[in-house]
Amino acid sequence: MLEEYKKNYYSQNGEDGIILEIFKRLKLKKRDVQWCCEFGAWDGKHGSNTFNLIEKYKFRSVYIEGDKKKFYQLSKTKEIFPNILAINKYVDYKKKSKNSLDNILKKTKIPKNFEILSIDIDSNDLKVWKSLKNYSPKIVIIEINSQIKPGIYQEHSKTKQGNSFTSTVSFAEKKGYKLVCHTGNCIFIKKKYINKIKLEKKFLNKPELLFDQSWLNKKENFLKRFLKIVLPNSFISKLREIKIFLFN
Repeated sequence: MLEEYKKNYYSQNGEDGIILEIFKRLKLKKRDVQWCCEFGAWDGKHGSNTFNLIEKYKFRSVYIEGDKKKFYQLSKTKEIFPNILAINKYVDYKKKSKNSLDNILKKTKIPKNFEILSIDIDSNDLKVWKSLKNYSPKIVIIEINSQIKPGIYQEHSKTKQGNSFTSTVSFAEKKGYKLVCHTGNCIFIKKKYINKIKLEKKFLNKPELLFDQSWLNKKENFLKRFLKIVLPNSFISKLREIKIFLFN
């Protein structure tokens, strides 16, 4: 299982290590430039599932952040890493909106079948993915409400927080993706690549077996979101550096 490859450089739940292992197994033919897209990107680093690819593997990226203060921090990161295209917009899930993900991406050079999409906006994550029609990333990482156990269908609304595991997996299957790992985020790949991942059939037939049950009792994810709001980026970046030094 991919969980054994968990490692954080910038990600929160081991996604950095898992993504590298997925790329290793896929053995995709490399184009001259590899691309990723992530939103909300914040400063481009904190909690990012893709910044390690930018920093160490020279990926080009479309980073989208709506909050002006956080976008300022993202702009500072871009000054050091010019392979980041930083966009100050809130992504909308409405098809005709000028800020739909399709409309934002069509103004960039990102290819239709780019390598990896990471969605983390703490709300309409699934609706945004549903709205994406013109692009087909090979890998999709999407945040869910992991405190909702499998078997329950829920989509984010004014009265319900977050999207459930089952609702997200169900849509992904219809869109042509298979779940390969759950870390608190769900990690999907295009079905045509699934044999390269070499997951046991039981996980392909019953994706709920990949659900990390420990999330059902976790409370710290709410604390993390609170800290993201109230603490300055510089302080959180320093905490991240200390964590990496101590545990990696």
